[in-house]
Amino acid sequence: MTLQVQQTISDMFNDVKAVLFDLDGTLIDSAPDLGAAADKMRTDRGLESLPLSLYRPMAGAGARGMIAVAFGITPLDAEFNNLKEEFFSNYQVRLVKNTYVFEGIAELINQICLAGLKWGVVTNKAARFTLPITQAMPLFMSAQTIVSGDSMPYAKPHPAPLLEAARQLDVSPACCVYVGDDERDIVAGRAAGMATVAAAYGYLGTSKTADWKADVTIFNPLEILGFLKIA
Repeated sequence: MTLQVQQTISDMFNDVKAVLFDLDGTLIDSAPDLGAAADKMRTDRGLESLPLSLYRPMAGAGARGMIAVAFGITPLDAEFNNLKEEFFSNYQVRLVKNTYVFEGIAELINQICLAGLKWGVVTNKAARFTLPITQAMPLFMSAQTIVSGDSMPYAKPHPAPLLEAARQLDVSPACCVYVGDDERDIVAGRAAGMATVAAAYGYLGTSKTADWKADVTIFNPLEILGFLKIA
């Protein structure tokens, strides 16, 4: 990395007042519960169970990703909507059964709060799932905004949810950082005028994040503290 690039990156994080995060694959690992909800659909039909390792890479895509793994069906297929509702029903009853906070996230959030920065969540997950999950997990008690996928007329990669989160926090988008583990997170963050951080520890990993043109990439959550200059 050249000195000029380092300086440019440093400038992006000079006046940060808030840090916003995607949810699944960035703050929490919900793949075990998402995968189990989809796999139950297979076993209910007498099909063999699939390992979590097949579901995990697609967990960030929600119902679309889980149904694709379980049945090879896309939203263009006539059966998709019925399968989606069945998946949602299965998932609703096990939202936090095996879902956990990624290692390092609790310390990261604690450091952000100690530094006096605001923080929140912007996810494409529907509020019917987002709100029970965030209410059940102590991590989110200090979050100052939670914007779900159906909170706004548009979801990511549209910037509207991120701009709404900044509005709720009363912080200029230019003073916000958005952290996510999917390309649409980075696209949305850039469109909103925020600094963007790709979470390569998430579901898609380093093989994908290099192509997203995020401002920085982190390989474990605590790395962001260095960019925020609070570590």
